Amino acid sequence: MHPVLHVIIPGITACLAYRKIWLKAWLIMVLTMVIDFDHILASPVYDPDRCSINFHPLHSYPAIGAYSLLLFIPKLRIIGAGLLIHVGLDFLDCVV
Repeated sequence: MHPVLHVIIPGITACLAYRKIWLKAWLIMVLTMVIDFDHILASPVYDPDRCSINFHPLHSYPAIGAYSLLLFIPKLRIIGAGLLIHVGLDFLDCVV
């Protein structure tokens, strides 16, 4: 279910916030999933019981802060939104 949410939630966000360019916005937000490449630095690469937040470098609190700053730069706002949606969904995995 988790990977599906990484596609559906950006789609809903794109439709609501970027109605005129929703497809472009959705594609950009889905492409922000590349931050999961930092999982290859971990051993094991996948651990269903591990919380990604503040474990992987691109899921760290400083990185999340940087993603938040992207919201204030109009040309990077969609990327920032996609990254924050991504880590937000990962955070939900940690608490559920």
